[in-house]
Amino acid sequence: MNTHMDEHPVQLDVGDDLRRNRLTVFFRLILAIPHFIWYFLWTIAVIVVAILNWFATLIAGRPPEAFHRFLSAYIRYGVHLGAYLYLAADPYPGFLGEAGTYDVEVRLPAEPQLQVRWKTFLRLILGVPAFVIGTFLGGGIGFSVNVLFRGSGERFRARNSGGGLGGGGLLATVCAVLGWFASLALGRMPRGLRDAAVYGIGYSAQVRAYALLLTDRYPNSDPTMLLESVPRPPEHPVHLVGDAHDLRRSRVTVFFRLPLLIPHIVWLYLWTIAAILVGIVNWFATLITGTSPRIFHRFLGAYVRYQLHVYAFGSLAANPFPGFVGAAGTYQLDLALPDDPQPQNRAVTAFRIILVIPAWLVGAVLTYTLYAAAFFTWFVALFTGSAPWGLRNLSAYALRYLAQVNAYVYLLTERYPHASPLEGGEEPESEPFEPEVVEPLPA
Repeated sequence: MNTHMDEHPVQLDVGDDLRRNRLTVFFRLILAIPHFIWYFLWTIAVIVVAILNWFATLIAGRPPEAFHRFLSAYIRYGVHLGAYLYLAADPYPGFLGEAGTYDVEVRLPAEPQLQVRWKTFLRLILGVPAFVIGTFLGGGIGFSVNVLFRGSGERFRARNSGGGLGGGGLLATVCAVLGWFASLALGRMPRGLRDAAVYGIGYSAQVRAYALLLTDRYPNSDPTMLLESVPRPPEHPVHLVGDAHDLRRSRVTVFFRLPLLIPHIVWLYLWTIAAILVGIVNWFATLITGTSPRIFHRFLGAYVRYQLHVYAFGSLAANPFPGFVGAAGTYQLDLALPDDPQPQNRAVTAFRIILVIPAWLVGAVLTYTLYAAAFFTWFVALFTGSAPWGLRNLSAYALRYLAQVNAYVYLLTERYPHASPLEGGEEPESEPFEPEVVEPLPA
């Protein structure tokens, strides 16, 4: 399988400068009410057009140009509105989905694309894995609206369809909630949260473009390809290293991956108990001395690294059976950690468990995303003997962020986890609420 892939026909251009108007941030949902109404009406029309477009494409092998333009404007408008709602951009969006008019813009095929008829016929079935991933990532506004009636009082509730066809995913939602508080306090959106939200928006746009037959290319969850126009934040002291290009997977070990994990699960559980106890002692020691004792630093570093090895093996982000000691440089997908204990601010150390709560929320979403990516990778690797590049890089992003959260909790670093799926820039960055991550292993 080639690790270097052609650019996806659906891409994002991001020109946002991170500054946010506190007043419009505070009233964002109220200001968006006209857009909610307009989007609901437009969605009804899109459902009708999408059905007609499906039949026309089955017959002609490509969508009619009028349908293509109408659906492209709808997806573009959804990206604009999604970026506004999820605080990935600040200006108030227009209502027509015009190209080149917003800070977060989506590039779509200008002309109707040729479609393979059997793929068109089975499009909604083939798209199920992407719809599921979109549930966790998606930052766009949903394609359909479920209308539910409950109880004898005919209580009405309309809700977005989640990630179904690319709607409001969990990652973008969590980043928006955290970003709302940060933007009110700082007057700017933390870069890491913005990047994660934009990632969800971009993937969401690819899902909708695929579902609505604007492209025959399957959505690509590789963050490095989706966010090519986004500047990379600097490298976090806790980041991934290792062989990024080996996607080969043994079908036998893939099939028996869960049974093979059992000894590691038992050992990781026992080690976790010890790590919690050592972590508490280390917290008191760091409060007193301002630095973790070296012996605690080495023990907890090995634990965090071992946990990454186990998760990488279990999620199929790596193939070899890992060792049991968390030694550096011993696994295909490894973790770089500070070699020596780092000086810690005592005030930050005292409130570490409270300060880490936002990162835990983002990490919880990425954990479920990792499970979904592992599930679909299992099927693909079983039949092809190779892991999909996009899912593998999505898994790497989740693994890296979770490792950074652990390293922050266990005082291996004072640097906050960075929620951006990218890393590798040169300019240092100083933003309170943002995590810093290593790039999902460059292609």
